[in-house]
Amino acid sequence: MTDALKRLSEEGVAIWLDDLSRKRITSGNLAELIDQQHVVGVTTNPTIFQKAISQGDGYDQQLSDLAARKVTVEEAIRMITTADVRDAADILRPVFDATGGQDGRVSIEVDPRLAHHTKATVAEAKQLAWLVDRPNTLIKIPATQAGLPAIAEVIGLGISVNVTLIFSLERYRAVMDAYLTGLEKAKERGLDLSKIHSVASFFVSRVDTEIDKRLEGIGTDEAKALRGKAALANARLAYQAYEEVFSSDRWTALESAGANKQRPLWASTGVKDPAYPDTLYVTELVAPNTVNTMPEATLEATDDHGEITGDTISHTYEQARADLDALERLGISYDDVVQVLEDEGVDKFEASWNDLLKSTQAELERLAPSEG
Repeated sequence: MTDALKRLSEEGVAIWLDDLSRKRITSGNLAELIDQQHVVGVTTNPTIFQKAISQGDGYDQQLSDLAARKVTVEEAIRMITTADVRDAADILRPVFDATGGQDGRVSIEVDPRLAHHTKATVAEAKQLAWLVDRPNTLIKIPATQAGLPAIAEVIGLGISVNVTLIFSLERYRAVMDAYLTGLEKAKERGLDLSKIHSVASFFVSRVDTEIDKRLEGIGTDEAKALRGKAALANARLAYQAYEEVFSSDRWTALESAGANKQRPLWASTGVKDPAYPDTLYVTELVAPNTVNTMPEATLEATDDHGEITGDTISHTYEQARADLDALERLGISYDDVVQVLEDEGVDKFEASWNDLLKSTQAELERLAPSEG
């Protein structure tokens, strides 16, 4: 247990691990991270599962059984991924109980091929919640235009949601609106609002990756001076929006009925540019009631040499706005950047899902029993 991770937790940042595999579960590694490194949640995505299933033999027994039953590859993936999420949820259950349901959460994503289909996303979210059958699950729904009404509907059914792939401030406000709409629907249905939780996954590092590339293309000293500033500015202004929405009269009415705030979750916090400190998107995004989901390398870096100096978000809004305005003046369109990132994000998860289908199909064929 280290001072940096302990301090981060004390500042109100929930530390979640952005990774899961069967080996992590069965080896006791996940339990160890919870016990020793303040990890209080787990997030998954299609890329994480594709990597887990394609490496090692941890899934061979289950795949062999699924092959014997001649299940479809889609069903096999759902059986495998929900088993991992269920087991991880059981390991995290004491944290869930101790925090009144706020943490101890494990996220599982709807099929990314449904990102632009509202009704199918709702149906998939219901199916996943039923399959995992653990109260500490979060169903991940992307913040696409089609995803917004799906989020409202799923929250309205009493299913807790992790909204993913948020890049823009405008879309983040729409996500918070969808959450409040969902809570209002749940209230009308007589559901217990205190049991419904949500996080909004606001992506960080990819913003710098895209904008830095454009700044390098401009090449002036003024442009180069703005490298590495956009992602933090964007995230900090997202927290400002969170503070505004969750102090509104609309929110107050829901809170008095038992509702929980939808916490901002900093996602994609592994630094992509080696020129930047490897803890940049952790130490510079500290504020109460947030979540930081870290790949293991970022968790270890923070553990080893992260310097937590208190709240690094509040009182930065004026500078953050100035940084984004400076980019616009250089001809870098914020609206274009965030749309490119959303499109790329959906495409990347869909590509990972397709890779997952292919590698799982190959494993099913390899382990299929000979006829008889």
